[in-house]
Amino acid sequence: MRILIVGGYGTFGGRLVELLESDARLTLLVAGRSATAAQAYCACRTGAQAQLLPTVFDRALADRPQLAALQADLLVDASGPFQAYGPQGYGLVELCIASGVNYLDLADGSDFVAGVARFNDAARAAGVFVLSGVSSFPVLSAAVVRQLAKGMSGVRGIRGGIAPSPYAGVGLNVIRAIASYAGQRIALRRGGATAPGWPFAESEKFVVAVPGRVPLRRLRFSLVDVPDLRVLPDLWPQATDVWMGAAPVPASLHRALTLMAWLVRLRLLRNLSWLPRIMHWVTNHFRWGEHRGGMFVVVSGEGPDGPLVREWHLLAEGNDGPLIPSMGAQAVIGKVLDGNSPPPGARTAMPDIHLGDYEKLFAQRTIYTGTRQRLPLARQPLFHRILGDAWDQLPAAVRRLHGVTSRSTFTGTCTVRRGHQPLAMLAAALIGFPRSGAGQDISVDLSVEADAEHWVRTIGGRRFSSVLRQGRGRSEWLMRESFGPITVDIALLLDNGCLRYIVRGWTLFGIRLPRWLAPRSTALESGAEGKFSFDVTIGHPLTGVIVQYRGLLTEATTARPTDL
Repeated sequence: MRILIVGGYGTFGGRLVELLESDARLTLLVAGRSATAAQAYCACRTGAQAQLLPTVFDRALADRPQLAALQADLLVDASGPFQAYGPQGYGLVELCIASGVNYLDLADGSDFVAGVARFNDAARAAGVFVLSGVSSFPVLSAAVVRQLAKGMSGVRGIRGGIAPSPYAGVGLNVIRAIASYAGQRIALRRGGATAPGWPFAESEKFVVAVPGRVPLRRLRFSLVDVPDLRVLPDLWPQATDVWMGAAPVPASLHRALTLMAWLVRLRLLRNLSWLPRIMHWVTNHFRWGEHRGGMFVVVSGEGPDGPLVREWHLLAEGNDGPLIPSMGAQAVIGKVLDGNSPPPGARTAMPDIHLGDYEKLFAQRTIYTGTRQRLPLARQPLFHRILGDAWDQLPAAVRRLHGVTSRSTFTGTCTVRRGHQPLAMLAAALIGFPRSGAGQDISVDLSVEADAEHWVRTIGGRRFSSVLRQGRGRSEWLMRESFGPITVDIALLLDNGCLRYIVRGWTLFGIRLPRWLAPRSTALESGAEGKFSFDVTIGHPLTGVIVQYRGLLTEATTARPTDL
């Protein structure tokens, strides 16, 4: 199969090449206006099993003889910015139809994607498929909405957002697209009617948190002009609100972009056409934070028992996140290679790619997804609420201990080791940690009051306690554990069937302090022969280890209401 990738050495085209180059059945024509750039890109892909051919191709000047000479079975347009093409920007679509070549693009412009449908009859007559918007918005987002909406009698609201890693690398054409509409009036569904929206001048905050994974920090997502705003209301006409956002980095640049979008909205600036090169330089030179990205989709509607809110979360680690926008094209190409080519016609790619297609590709990468369902606090135990659908993957003994809804007591034996540094000894004494010793009796009394769990641990006759709550705001989907004046935000990580605690922040007397000054805690819980196994180490950079305790617990007494 010969695939002509227009913009093949650019940001998204290059990532598509990266996704496809391991398939020896493919010949990839890496195309653009610069022969030198195409040759340099192909030369650097030293491990490719597919044949990579540097190709000169200008989408504005291409004609039928040139396309015929390349003998392409499929043309992928990964150039852009599609927002700038206007109503006369479908030259490649018309060329492919006239030449009998299948076509798909990675367009993110709502007008461009919506306009491709007018070529449907011509594409069908030519026997080719023309798929537009084969990207995270709207193909992946629509696939997620279909999944979340199952069992709902009506969809009322759809929200979503994408958060790139600070190290993802943003292409100049993407920034040109953002600059073309930031602060400009667009149309979206709001309150059941078509209403104006103002990209990057309206925002909301959200925490991307895949169940059983370390969440992203709370991010501000700003409205973006993507095809979803137009095509999702067509698919779900009963939806009263549709909103999609992005959280560009660094945050300081995002704030500056919001300010300038407001100036455009207030007509103090005509547009931001002068911005792209400055913004491109900043985003690709000022990078800090974790190399992680994410995405979310929230669907609200009517369930069997009343109003229902379901959420889908995605986390991508390292360099895998930037590949996601090109994975839709990878999925289509995989279907063609397997003999399941999309039917002829021109349309968005939403009917042709399903969530399962993406999940197969995610499984080959460090990309994780999960769903959450908003329930009243009293419906589930604390740990179950935070872990969501990862709860069922925990060992039974761990679920028993953390399944308390009223009162429970667990007993067993443990070994304690205390730190010997003077500050460590002082901290241990103030909190009430037990003395060092092996084979000590331990009892853990758990009780639920309001929305909090109270833990009282008695080891060797010494008691120390803490209070656990579900985080709110910037600590959403984290567990907050308080030891006197110290409160620690903890991520619950599912790790090979064990539950691991990861410190994500802390406060002293309610004042948030830098994480590098936070207490260090490594805690692992597992199930061994039906018993609850724990291994906890608490320390601090200034003290070293304060206390370590490990052992086994079994349930002694239980007093809980009927399981819900």
